[in-house]
Amino acid sequence: MNGINSMEHIKTTKAVALTRYLPVDNPEAFIDVELPVVLPTGHDVLVEVKAVAVNPVDVKVRAPKDKVEETPRVLGWDAAGVVVATGSDATLFKPGDRVYYAGDITRPGSNQQYQLIDERIVGRKPSTLSFAEAAALPLTTITAYEALFDRLGIDRDGADAGQSILMIGGAGGVGSIAIQLAKRAGLNVIASASRPETIDWVKELGADHTVNHRQDMVAETRALGFHHVDHIAIFNDMRHWDTAVELIRPQGGIVTIDDTDLPMPMGGMKTKAASLHWEFMFARSMHRTPDMIEQHRLLNWVADEIDAGRIRTTVNKVLSPINAATLREAHALVETGRTRGKIVVEGF
Repeated sequence: MNGINSMEHIKTTKAVALTRYLPVDNPEAFIDVELPVVLPTGHDVLVEVKAVAVNPVDVKVRAPKDKVEETPRVLGWDAAGVVVATGSDATLFKPGDRVYYAGDITRPGSNQQYQLIDERIVGRKPSTLSFAEAAALPLTTITAYEALFDRLGIDRDGADAGQSILMIGGAGGVGSIAIQLAKRAGLNVIASASRPETIDWVKELGADHTVNHRQDMVAETRALGFHHVDHIAIFNDMRHWDTAVELIRPQGGIVTIDDTDLPMPMGGMKTKAASLHWEFMFARSMHRTPDMIEQHRLLNWVADEIDAGRIRTTVNKVLSPINAATLREAHALVETGRTRGKIVVEGF
């Protein structure tokens, strides 16, 4: 293991955790704790966390339910920080490297001062961004990248330039980076947004057109001159399934990040020979897939794009410090479902 000498003085880590699953306005929804630091082995690196972001997945995991954790559970799946030690099989990073990552939903999360993480799902932090700006990106970046390029099969480097994509939920965290990735690939982007501030946001990020997902999106999309669109990404929820099926072109593809119990009639998909793809960015780490390192590679590619000025951070609001009270505040903001971009919390 590398960096062991520098770790001798670090015995515990500050953390924000939960033992019960409570409403966000309950003062005990999160608690401040200190936990023992576990040194890295294998492909793990130990990261000193400088900033974290809050995503809808955090809110879903924390949602009230009748369950009690025997030991404090740490959530959080977005972070930027500095590597302080590495496991014996780790070769991608060394102590002192600045990194960003989304992590692994099966392991303790990033809402702690020191976190163990497999280096194969970690990327180098964009050098032009602060820790807070970088922490806004990993989970949504991985989700958007995999949705567009791995699931829908769009060519990252422009071979499919000119094709159209409808992004339902364009102003959220995933949509905010997906718009930029799609424009980088040369696509004609139609983004849904329902309020003046979110319409302005998606246009600022590069959307060519907007439609209102609270209105008749079929009529609005066709009024723009698109009878069908080549690709559809559902980045909010599956209430819009019938709209997506109607608008997708024959042999086109729909990708969604939302699991649902709502009806999903498939007749229209069959007669169009259209495809449906599920995107879950934790799949690689959860199942230890042979291609886990692809997340390292894509995060590095995005870091290069950011440093070249072609992609920007999607941070919208930064809170401080990282503690139970501030994370409750961040969760409350995400729970409204009306945020644009990302909510970040920085500094222990």
